[in-house]
Amino acid sequence: MDKKCVRVGTRGSQLALTQTKWVIAQLREACPEYDFELKVIRTRGDADQKRPLDQIGGKGLFTKEIEDELLSGQIQMAVHSMKDMPAQLPEGLTLLPPPAREDPSDVLVTHEDIWGIEELREGAVIGTGSKRRAFQIRQLRPDIQCVNIRGNIDTRLRKLDEQHLDGIVLAAAGMKRLGVYNQENYNILTLEPSDFICAPAQGILALEAREDNMAVRKMAEQIADRTAAIQMKAERAFLVALNGDCHLPIGAYCDINQKGRLTLHGIYGDASGAHIAMASVMGNCCEAETLGVDLAKQLKGEVEG
Repeated sequence: MDKKCVRVGTRGSQLALTQTKWVIAQLREACPEYDFELKVIRTRGDADQKRPLDQIGGKGLFTKEIEDELLSGQIQMAVHSMKDMPAQLPEGLTLLPPPAREDPSDVLVTHEDIWGIEELREGAVIGTGSKRRAFQIRQLRPDIQCVNIRGNIDTRLRKLDEQHLDGIVLAAAGMKRLGVYNQENYNILTLEPSDFICAPAQGILALEAREDNMAVRKMAEQIADRTAAIQMKAERAFLVALNGDCHLPIGAYCDINQKGRLTLHGIYGDASGAHIAMASVMGNCCEAETLGVDLAKQLKGEVEG
């Protein structure tokens, strides 16, 4: 008897393909009664590699075209980087329980023999396409100039040399998944996510499907990770409560200790960066979503008055 095929959609970048192939391998092991097929889908964010994300406009720059195929039934599951997911999903779609989280930290990649952003030369130039990262860097070092860079990880590493930058900021998760984290020709400095707050759900893979596809939900549950699911709830609740997108600097990181208590760190600012606020809240894991909403309301009040 032929196995039923589940088509899994993804972007075509090297990182997206690596992530999706990893998810498919987990699903094949957990659900041997199904066959899984990868489908590459080009998104608007992939088509425009020159302009900063906040200038392209709209939401779902890396998800809309994939979600259209989910809704039409051309694919049954999608794999995204959770940090690329807009606050609101299209009607009829849902996020499935996520697999284990990779390192959520941002990292500073530089050729300099330093231990942190504080040691960069005066007037250093750092490459990043993220308002969240740029605003936090300027809070630490107002003299640093942040310039926009886009592209995949290899492209950004190449721009570090071609544009003679003092450093670039990347997600540790992507570098680790691609196996380029421990290259000897770069100095890679971890920016602790509780201090230099990462994008909401950075390092978590978003498995997305139609709400009415219970078979795919059951598949995802077979490879789900409880800690990642709690962190996703807290950090996504924070993002959704702020209706966040790439126009605003928004970050959140949920840390869970050995006793099951969580601390949610958040950052929020306006589009200009003139007003920005950071704070943390603590609570139990069962309160993850409530804590995310409460922290969002607190920071929104501080920034917007």
